This record gives sequence, structure tokens and C-alpha cells, in this order.
Amino acid sequence: MRLDGQVAIVTGGARGVGLGIAQRLAQEGARVVLWDVDREGFDAEAAGFSPAGLDQVDVTDEDSVAAGMRRVLDGLGRLDILVNNAGINGRVADVEDYAFQEWQRVLRVNLDGVFLCCRAAVPAMRARGYGRIVNVASIAGKEGVPGIAAYAASKAGVIGLTKSLARELIDTGILVNCLAPVMVETDLLRQMTPEHIERSKAKIPMGRLLQISELAAVAAFAASPECSFTTGFTFDASGGRATY
Repeated sequence: MRLDGQVAIVTGGARGVGLGIAQRLAQEGARVVLWDVDREGFDAEAAGFSPAGLDQVDVTDEDSVAAGMRRVLDGLGRLDILVNNAGINGRVADVEDYAFQEWQRVLRVNLDGVFLCCRAAVPAMRARGYGRIVNVASIAGKEGVPGIAAYAASKAGVIGLTKSLARELIDTGILVNCLAPVMVETDLLRQMTPEHIERSKAKIPMGRLLQISELAAVAAFAASPECSFTTGFTFDASGGRATY
């Protein structure tokens, strides 16, 4: 129960990776608030825990994020952990065939959303002299992947934002790290072509996709007090694929 009594926000927390991370944080004692633009898919009985809050927040909307943060602080009095997980894959297409509107949509959710949530969380964490921010990036943000340039660019941006924010907060007690997973076995695979999935799987030396529980374990460490001397770092969950 290393997170006993702590308050955590997990964006995109109603399903998939976000839900898996939220479950792990709750198991370790955190009071978890789920932010999601669509809350309908969440089932507390199936999830195995009752969240401290289930709030409809659009991470791309500055006012929605600010209002959601006020509700957390008014209702629970503190914020210890922020996990920026909300994201979309976007369509699979080469750059020359990629519509600008779609490019903007992917960056708005995956990068602007992380920026807005971090910016809203920092003052509350700074006031208490403690905080853990965990941003979910991707191995695509390190390597670049053909066919998903918008997604890769957005996740590279998340890695850069994480490093910059970590340096800004180096003496505040707030640590900022990110995760760079390979493809995770979730419902989001339905947004991708079978060919793209197979190409991604073939790059993983372990020969399989990442499981949600495996990524949640890494996130839980990065969100915990035990992660005390690591900030601005990218934790890989790549099955041997990452080499730097």
C-alpha cells in the first residue's frame, strides 16, 4: 500500500490502458479519479474498485481541464499523482496522404492534452512540495514509425515536454517521467490495419504485444514515492525493442 491516502488522476481512465493503470494505483491504496471524455464504458464491479471520482473531462479543452482540477481539489483536498494517458492513434496513412485536420486532431489529444493537464496539476503539487507526473508516450516517439507520423510526432513531443517540465520542477519535490511502451493489446487495435499490427509485433524481440498489467506495473513505480531520484526519464516497456 505504498500509495495509501494519495490522490491520483488518470486521464483516459475509463477503459484500456488508463483503466489498467487506475486499477493498479487503487490496489496500492490511492484514491483514483478517472477523467474521460466518455464515461459510459466504466463498470466499477468489473473494474474491481470504486473510483474517488468519475469525471467527464475533455483534455483538449482548457476550461474543461481547469474545472475538473477544481473539482478534484475541492472534493479531495489534494493531488499527488497525475497520469496522462488519454490518447488516440489516428489513421494509418503516409504523410503525403494525411489530412491536416486529422494531424491536428491527433496532436491536440496526445500532446496539447498532456500540456494542459500538467499545467493544471503543477500548482497544487507545488503547494504541497510533492508530486508525481507520469506521461504515457510511446516507442514510436523515439523511433518514428511509417504510416503513423502524427502519432509518432505527438509522442516525441510528450517525451520532450516531460524532460523540460522535469527540469523546471527539479527542486520542488515534483518528479516528471514518461513511459514508452510498444503496442499494447487493447481495443484500440481495432483502429489499426492488421498489416500495421503485424509489422509492429515483428519488431518486438519477445515476439508478443505488451499486456496492460505489465505497463501498469511500470507506471505504478514511476508514480510512487519509491521513484525518488529519477526525473525527466523515459521508462521503456518494449520487450527488448528499445536500445536507448
